Amino acid sequence: MSIHIERAQPCHVGALCAIERKAVQLFRGHPASPHYAAASIPPELLRQAIDRGLVWVALTAAGEPVGFVWLDTESSDDVIGIAEIDVLPEHGRRGIGAALLEHACAWAREAGYRRIDLGTLADVPWNAPFYARYGFGVVNKNDPAFAYARQRDREHGFPDPLRVFMSRTLSTPARGEWSAWPAPAKLNLFLRITGRRADGYHELQTVFRLLDWGDEVRLRVRDDGEIQRLHGASGVSVQDDLAVRAAQLLQQHAARGVGADIEVVKRIPLGGGLGGGSSDAATVLVALNHLWRLELDEDTLAGLGLQLGADVPVFVRGRSAWAEGVGDQLSPISLPRRHYVVLDPREPVPTAALFQAPELTRNAQRATISSFASGETTENTFLPVVRARHPQVAEALDWLGGFGEARLSGSGGCVFLELRSLVRAHAVADSCPAAFRAHVGSGMDVSPLHEALARQRRS
Repeated sequence: MSIHIERAQPCHVGALCAIERKAVQLFRGHPASPHYAAASIPPELLRQAIDRGLVWVALTAAGEPVGFVWLDTESSDDVIGIAEIDVLPEHGRRGIGAALLEHACAWAREAGYRRIDLGTLADVPWNAPFYARYGFGVVNKNDPAFAYARQRDREHGFPDPLRVFMSRTLSTPARGEWSAWPAPAKLNLFLRITGRRADGYHELQTVFRLLDWGDEVRLRVRDDGEIQRLHGASGVSVQDDLAVRAAQLLQQHAARGVGADIEVVKRIPLGGGLGGGSSDAATVLVALNHLWRLELDEDTLAGLGLQLGADVPVFVRGRSAWAEGVGDQLSPISLPRRHYVVLDPREPVPTAALFQAPELTRNAQRATISSFASGETTENTFLPVVRARHPQVAEALDWLGGFGEARLSGSGGCVFLELRSLVRAHAVADSCPAAFRAHVGSGMDVSPLHEALARQRRS
């Protein structure tokens, strides 16, 4: 039977939970069986991992899920774990589990992780002996690295003597091999236009909130001076692609002959006000600065980013920030832990047309950080213009507004709802009408890009 492996989508959550429940039946009669049976996968956590690109599914030619692997970043900066790997029992012994395992290990290596860990059973043939065939070795469970996993076992009542932990070391990608880098989305928690400059640009005030969800940029160093886009955003030409333009701009600071292949896995909607193109560009600048060994400092990279777009510097600097000027005067800001339902109305909003709208308010009173922190300042200057001109965005705002204060990000058209509870966020997202597409992301004060850079630097 032919199968292929691809990243899981939110629509797969139910099927993957069902696969896990069927796989548990294989442990009948084993002392661990009651504990596996009692601890099912929390769908909201699986959905969050899928949104972050940490779950891969094995599909038949007909698109039927028959297995999956889920990676867990809870361990440490350089270590990633396998939270779950399951195959439908009727599809066992066909190499599906091995293919999923190797796929996950290959991605973890590209992403800069140096070790992959898992917890399993020593006396079950498809557990520890299976992993041992693929380079995993048993390690000391008393190592502090496994304290969190063992604590979770205790919380679920899983007997510690049954558990063994195994690890596999991942080699550093060589020059000319692919590496994988996150390009996170952002939200504007408020946005005001406070004036217009002599050069025609608008003076803004906003708070950029970085998310743990976004695009992925894959890069491979070339030695022929070529910048090649092998995969990018649908409908965006190579010459207009900010990721390509960022590489070309940075190339001016590099030795002659260096180049790159670029692939962008798009998750951030185009024209959604989430900074997708800007984030891709920033990731290319930061990652190629490392891969090409240029050692340009952050200020220089942010300056290059500003040549590509006003939102690029915040992604280069990698901190949620209070922003002024054209969005380039950034002050890092610490924000409380929050989760966000981000709704894509499937209606791109052209930013240039909004800035030219005669009804746009361009002289709003200046906000203060204290007014934002108190919850007084949450409005978006573009909201009434977008609502009037884009009916699908208006419908999305109305629907999401039934659960709380729905806000517009940037110049739209994506809208979002801030929540304290991840479970609640997923419940709202799961009830999303078919006309829209919902994502769930959590706020990050430090960008996933900077976390990835730290991993790659230590390799």
